[in-house]
Amino acid sequence: MKKFYIALILTLMYVPILLVIIYSFNNSHISSLWDGFTLRWYRDLFRDRSMFIALGNSLILGILSSLSAAVIGTLGAVGLYTKSGLIRKRHPAGKVIEYLAVLPIMIPEIILGMVSLAFFSLLGLPLGMSTLVIAHTVFCVPYVYLVVKGRLVGMDKSFTEAAKDLGAGEWRAFFDITLPLILPAVVSGVLLSFAMSFDDVIVSSFVTGPNTNTLPIKIYSQIKTGVTPKTNALCTLLFAATIVLCLLSAYLARPRRKGKTEKKSPENQKEIFHEKKRA
Repeated sequence: MKKFYIALILTLMYVPILLVIIYSFNNSHISSLWDGFTLRWYRDLFRDRSMFIALGNSLILGILSSLSAAVIGTLGAVGLYTKSGLIRKRHPAGKVIEYLAVLPIMIPEIILGMVSLAFFSLLGLPLGMSTLVIAHTVFCVPYVYLVVKGRLVGMDKSFTEAAKDLGAGEWRAFFDITLPLILPAVVSGVLLSFAMSFDDVIVSSFVTGPNTNTLPIKIYSQIKTGVTPKTNALCTLLFAATIVLCLLSAYLARPRRKGKTEKKSPENQKEIFHEKKRA
């Protein structure tokens, strides 16, 4: 029964993606009607300059907002969950700050977008890339905070305490001990934040400027006039790029083969010494 559910879930997840890939090579404008194999939608895609400008804006926005969220979320989690933090002291203010840190996840995006627009209008900030980065950073911070917090809760604090006993200050202990230990969690939070920022539509539609168009907004605006198979071609290329990045990540994270290091271990050196002695 478990295998059936797994197969059903995988089917519901990947069949739509497979259909998008197949119909990106369809010669017909109608996705439900197959009219032969063609590559013209890819040619039209590469001739569409506005599509790649929107893609570039989305990439820049995702990178800036995820990196900003990584700094804020990591420092916030470390500040609240270190030995001198408010959470470990069970201070009421610590719980309040923690709830406020994850509040943007629980707020509906349409409300978050309206509040952001009202805030930027009050400050007199012109809508554009700067307002997009600020708004996206706001709802990306909780993702980094929660992931890093989970890593800090399970981390052995004796390493940091030993570094401080040896004379290291707060920042030295953070950069030499804490940061390397929580770095995988920080990277995971950055990737999750980038994904959430890259495909956001609702918040972006409130705070984007007239000359700043992101890829999700551009595709969403095409629904009114009809989405062409050119969009299927773009989705196919993005999916292929994602697969390549996942394979590259798996290749870099693979366990190293035991080679020369194993031969130089003390146990192997003892075996080689005894073999030579017996010879």
